[in-house]
Amino acid sequence: MAIIEVDNLVKRYGGHTVVDGVSFAVEPGEIFGILGPNGAGKTTTVECVEGLRGPDGGAIRVCGLDPQRDDGELRQVLGGQLQESELPDKLKVGEALQLYSSFYRDPADWRELAEILALEHKLGTQFRRLSGGQKQRLSIALALLGNPKVAMLDELTTGLDPQARRDVWGLVERIRARGVTILLVTHFMEEAERLCDRLAVIDAGQVVAVDSPAGLVARVDDRQRLRFRTAAPLDDAVLTGLPEVAAVERSGSQIVVTGGGNLLLAVASALAGHQIAGLRMDQTTLDDAFVALTGRSIES
Repeated sequence: MAIIEVDNLVKRYGGHTVVDGVSFAVEPGEIFGILGPNGAGKTTTVECVEGLRGPDGGAIRVCGLDPQRDDGELRQVLGGQLQESELPDKLKVGEALQLYSSFYRDPADWRELAEILALEHKLGTQFRRLSGGQKQRLSIALALLGNPKVAMLDELTTGLDPQARRDVWGLVERIRARGVTILLVTHFMEEAERLCDRLAVIDAGQVVAVDSPAGLVARVDDRQRLRFRTAAPLDDAVLTGLPEVAAVERSGSQIVVTGGGNLLLAVASALAGHQIAGLRMDQTTLDDAFVALTGRSIES
């Protein structure tokens, strides 16, 4: 049974519809991603799920609760990290953790969370003196203080350097390992591929597709392409007879082999007696799938 159900969600601001009939369901224990460009309606969708905004149409259930009608009970099972959040500059990390833990009936051990999120040595540090990565880790800790069944993480690595981003990804995986279902909003393809079991691709306020990252890619083109050059002339028949090979083409001095299965091993074995150079494998990416599904890149 789904732990989050969103059915035909609609949200308007004035005469502008920013979420237009969005539907998806999240299974317990999943990391479910909402992927789309800025302005696609991702954050508005999540804020409706969290109960921060009232929908203009459709139905939402989180752990069987209506976010608008059951908002008090929802706070005990759902933790949220907002896209942009600030604390008073002089509030210390330990003070923030103690304060937020007082909001819940059965809070997590805030000292344990501080240790898990590598904040144990920052408990006496004021918020203003934290780095961007430390602020993000504190934001995640605050979202987990209520021992939630569901955590909503909205663009949690925006503005972080590559190493800090990967550190946060590791933390998200550890959170899921604790049994928490995660709804992750992102516009980073690498983040979506690394973390998410399934994705809802949202563009212009509508769900374009829901599938695993690999499933989205396979919808578009799951073929592999090997590119290489050979020192001596090569008869195409050496490769076209392989069951893994669908086509062999030539682009100048480069040979392009298209196929599936364990294409690399099959071609490498067939060319064991040949001298090859510039070997490169190309495969359809989630970026390619997004462009095919929406007609534009995620940055546009």
